[in-house]
Amino acid sequence: MLTLDARGSEHAMETLYQQYKGLLFRLAYQLTGSATDAEDIVQDVFLKAYDVELEQIAEPKAYLCKMTTNRCLDLLKSARHRRELYTGPWLPEPIPTPGADSYESVITKDLLSYAMLVLLERLSPVERAVFVLREAFAFDYDEIAQLVGKSQANCRKIISRCKAKLGLDADEQLHAHEKEIGEEWIGRFLHALEHGNVNALLTLLSADAELLSDGGGKVFAAIRPVVSGKRVAEFLLGLMRFAAQGSPYEVGLASLNGQTALVIRQNDAVDTVVFLHSKAEKIHRLYFVRNPDKLKAVL
Repeated sequence: MLTLDARGSEHAMETLYQQYKGLLFRLAYQLTGSATDAEDIVQDVFLKAYDVELEQIAEPKAYLCKMTTNRCLDLLKSARHRRELYTGPWLPEPIPTPGADSYESVITKDLLSYAMLVLLERLSPVERAVFVLREAFAFDYDEIAQLVGKSQANCRKIISRCKAKLGLDADEQLHAHEKEIGEEWIGRFLHALEHGNVNALLTLLSADAELLSDGGGKVFAAIRPVVSGKRVAEFLLGLMRFAAQGSPYEVGLASLNGQTALVIRQNDAVDTVVFLHSKAEKIHRLYFVRNPDKLKAVL
């Protein structure tokens, strides 16, 4: 428990802020899928914490995590209806990694893959909180129970239910489910696209490949998932033909969400971020983030 005089309170809170802001941001981001919302939540948590007598806080980390989790749960419950009305697929906001000097660009510790963040949209707010606390942060069940107000036994059941919803075996490691694509694969993928080689594309894509594109109704994007390797290949080659008729564009690589992603720039601005994930040595999922509101953190 902290013991402070009045003059030391502000300094102690600043120390807590520096110590836990990264942890709380990682937690809030993975619970909401939005870096913008995560930033706001962390700031709000610390503003409210300033009004608390710190000597009454026995465990600052647990206290701050509980405040953050509660704020995220409130946000998720209110956001559910908005996401149901969202134009096209809703994808998480990409974040740069690793970060050098700001917590908006979080390090990869405790960070679930982008593909897993997409899958988390299948869960209820409470399920998502329990899953992230356990699988990303390795919290003990007694800690999770206190944070979400459930019994340990209930939390264990929730984890089993979550894995079933996400298509994971009970003992399956998260990182074995889907893997990010390395630079060599990305090079082969881009080469096939640039040369319009549909056969080469088909050898890289799984038969049940799926492409999700998030434009948020603000820019052109597929409003429904594109499913099957053949259809994904045709869609991608169609995009290439369309892009060739417009302004010049550049394709580069960046470390986003702990993996190598494609960043497409046009007219000196980020136009699209692409995440590729493989399964059984084939490209299985392609995520195109085009909503400009979600690309502000990508430089």
